[in-house]
Amino acid sequence: MNSPKSPARQRTFSPRLPPNASVKLIGLGGVGGILARYVSVFLHSLGQEVRLVLIDGDSFEHSNSTRMVFSDFGNKAAVMRQELLGRFPDSALTVVAVEEYVTADNIGRLIHPGDICLLAVDNHATRKLVNDHCANLADICLISGGNDGAGPDSSGTVRRGTFGNVQAYVRHDGKDLSYPLTRNHPEIQHPADRLPTDLNCTELIASVPQILFANLAVASAMLNVLWLYLCTELHYGELAFDIADGLMRPVVQLDQPAGPGVETEPDEVAANI
Repeated sequence: MNSPKSPARQRTFSPRLPPNASVKLIGLGGVGGILARYVSVFLHSLGQEVRLVLIDGDSFEHSNSTRMVFSDFGNKAAVMRQELLGRFPDSALTVVAVEEYVTADNIGRLIHPGDICLLAVDNHATRKLVNDHCANLADICLISGGNDGAGPDSSGTVRRGTFGNVQAYVRHDGKDLSYPLTRNHPEIQHPADRLPTDLNCTELIASVPQILFANLAVASAMLNVLWLYLCTELHYGELAFDIADGLMRPVVQLDQPAGPGVETEPDEVAANI
């Protein structure tokens, strides 16, 4: 079957981690739990020294079993780390668990210049917090993904839960190579929700139902972005999909491919922002 050529169709892909790489996975829920399992296999396969840091202050509970796979009850980061450790006994991959939510007080300790950050949370307040922190770092790759959830939202709008998107915010040498998460998304720039640490127990229990297969699509799309970034072939800044319509397409293109260590001329960078 013939298909249109993409910017990278005829190229050879060769993913490579930057030296002393650290991948921070924030959120181990419906999307993050899938990400943790597959990104760990991928990082292990590269055969390079790399740290995978799992960050989440929440716990696995019986009610999560309808859309998450987990081996035990307890803190999500700790449970997932324990599960992954047995899979890579002799590996250059190090897995670390941080049993905390990301807050304004600890974000500087958790996300550092040069990190690759996979953001798989279900609230815009955390997305805004992480985005604004990354905007002050010289070098960072932030990959954020989510879906709209099924059923009525806080405004009464009924969502079918099949739509989602992934955004990549890349900075190099203090310059934006792609848009921040807030650039085209006022719901992130001005979040109507709150950080998990600002919610009471009742609010924490309540969550918007998600379709398992939409979560799978988000995780897959985020891993695709990570792979392209490490191949220095990332050619879009945002991707949208709808599993009901069978669609997955870039909605924000980059002027030139982005990746670790890519050198970009100042006027080319300016065109991206």
